[in-house]
Amino acid sequence: MRKYGILMVMVLGLISCKNEESKAPETTETELIAKVEYKSFGKEIIADDAVEAKSMVQHYEGMKAGDSIDTKMIAKVDDVCKAKGCWMKLNLDNGEQVMVKFKDYGFFMPKDIAGKEVIVNGKAYVKEVSVDEQRHYAEDGGESKEAIAAITEPKRTYSFEADGVLLKE
Repeated sequence: MRKYGILMVMVLGLISCKNEESKAPETTETELIAKVEYKSFGKEIIADDAVEAKSMVQHYEGMKAGDSIDTKMIAKVDDVCKAKGCWMKLNLDNGEQVMVKFKDYGFFMPKDIAGKEVIVNGKAYVKEVSVDEQRHYAEDGGESKEAIAAITEPKRTYSFEADGVLLKE
């Protein structure tokens, strides 16, 4: 009887040591964003809750000149100021762009980031841009003299004042 007791304890011990397959927990979108490496400019921000560029189009279309909203947006960089990185244009995925300036000119972006993804935090607003200001930006962007001279009317633009930017590395 004692042999059966010992045998039973050994069998139970072996069963309890059995390796069970454990499934790795699924990674959420927020965790994926958190794993992406970013370089920070301006105010420190986090990547969570950024609105996709294509969703921002709906917000911009519903705004009038002078309206603004606080938001965080993720988009691709189309262009950057070639003089010192003091502005950038982001692609809104519908043929439109948003002009981003930096709060109080407190920071600048690298001049070679066209095509890279950024997350900007701050105020989105609609602005009426004068001919002189459009020409200034075209000159900073390296446009030809003919293209600059072709700017003859004010333009309604989507704008953004960023207090913090994350650049995807």
